[in-house]
Amino acid sequence: MDKYFTPIDARMQAARQALLKDYAEIRAGRITPAYLDGVVVEAYGQRTPLKDVATISAPQAKVLVVEPWDKNLLKEVERAILKANIGVTPTNDGQRVRLVFPDLTEEERKKMVARISQLTEKFREEVRAIRREVRDDIKAKEKTKELSEDEEHRLEDELDKLTESHIAGINQAFEAKEKEILSL
Repeated sequence: MDKYFTPIDARMQAARQALLKDYAEIRAGRITPAYLDGVVVEAYGQRTPLKDVATISAPQAKVLVVEPWDKNLLKEVERAILKANIGVTPTNDGQRVRLVFPDLTEEERKKMVARISQLTEKFREEVRAIRREVRDDIKAKEKTKELSEDEEHRLEDELDKLTESHIAGINQAFEAKEKEILSL
């Protein structure tokens, strides 16, 4: 790959990684601690991510346990989880908060697939926008004679291959997540 494309590849890879991070927050079969990544707790007078004030574990496939390091934050943790509206009511035993997730219905699974489909398209568009930006840069350089016409075509072909590679990776991630959601 041309050294010109190294930062572009990194930007496209970052978009793909952001998609995978967003996928991790979407509940499918086994619930993971990443599902609570968006939960923010009022702790010590400031808003703090839940994972920065508590240990989050998944002892069973459909159960998360949140154990605050400071037991005085237990009520705040419980309140933050309720406020996050994640579709489950926390139970507090005085030491930790347990979240028991129900099985997904067929309708919920279909909604989830539609949601990840929209999310996936957003990241495909992000990769295409990067390609468009780089293609415009290449064309501008050809017009100012910084690049020859042959060099322009070679760079555009390389850019297309790079874009197709990242779009294919995004599509594979989508198919895997879709399969995970529907095969429960």
